Amino acid sequence: MNDPLPATERYAALALQLSTRCVNSCPDQASARERIAENIARVRRGIAGSQAFVRQYSGEDTRLVVLPEYFLTGFPMGESVPEWRDKAALEIDGEEYEALGSIAQQFRLYLAGNAYEVDPHFPELYFQCSFIIGPDGNNALRYRRLISLSGPTPYDVWDKYLDIYGLEGVFPVADTPIGRLAAIASEEILYPEIARCHAMRGAEIFVHSTSEAGVGRDSIKEIARRARAIENLAYVVSANSGALLDNPVPGDSTTGLSKVVDYHGHVLAEAMPGENTMVANATIDLPALRERRRRTGLTNTLSRQPFQAYAESYANTEFHRRNGLVDNGKVQTPERTTFVETQAEDIKTLSSRGII
Repeated sequence: MNDPLPATERYAALALQLSTRCVNSCPDQASARERIAENIARVRRGIAGSQAFVRQYSGEDTRLVVLPEYFLTGFPMGESVPEWRDKAALEIDGEEYEALGSIAQQFRLYLAGNAYEVDPHFPELYFQCSFIIGPDGNNALRYRRLISLSGPTPYDVWDKYLDIYGLEGVFPVADTPIGRLAAIASEEILYPEIARCHAMRGAEIFVHSTSEAGVGRDSIKEIARRARAIENLAYVVSANSGALLDNPVPGDSTTGLSKVVDYHGHVLAEAMPGENTMVANATIDLPALRERRRRTGLTNTLSRQPFQAYAESYANTEFHRRNGLVDNGKVQTPERTTFVETQAEDIKTLSSRGII
């Protein structure tokens, strides 16, 4: 990528904890797009104020901003797959991505987030996409969520998806002047294999867009964030929703917990509940991370992994069936109930095998 930024070894990363006005109550596509544009304007305002504060407070330039999951639209609440695709999913080269690209250009940073998007290769579906946009305004990384109980994933159309994008397109890592970046979508922080497949390809910083309950104790996602950092000797920059408004779920249920975690699993900064746009920021120190990864010792868990010892077990085991939305070579549009019904079938199969 033709990047106007020089290589930067130390910089500030910001998990921008924003509120979102959801599109569920919008009666049509036009009004939904207007609301999405309003949410993008909120992103621009939040970055403008936060970047100036972080520079004054820490002396570091903000070079990476991570936005929450659902920051543009909220999530489907009863809408069918076609309804949600038409109301909330972005075009890959659409005006929303163009507007987000202009924000990355204006503030000269990498902008990471998560959105629903359509793919011309799979017009029957939409995917949930974690993206990173570079300071040139172009997309530097596109990762589609692999594990979901509420929407289609590449695994549901696995063979065709691999034919089009290859395995490197399933687990992309962006080699940038601010480090090697990879994305983990929301609940996927619970699955060590997702982060590990990125780390196998050199990922140093995981951007994690999430929207989760702001509990006052360690949640399973909180434990997982720190575990993924420790296991992979990597930073995790995790942004949670400040609130989800105009949605049937009580708005302040999802709030707080945005944070930056270092490669030892230490929380460097964390936002309290509310729209704390400037709180969850901390310094990313690439030389320190890389030196740590190259040091011998018991805690260098990444270098000690005997991956080939696991390979056969993974290759010969299927818990969740691939290509679940393909019938006789044709991609099927799922019902909302399809995903839970498929999980029930998987559980029944595993039980019959005596595995669970």
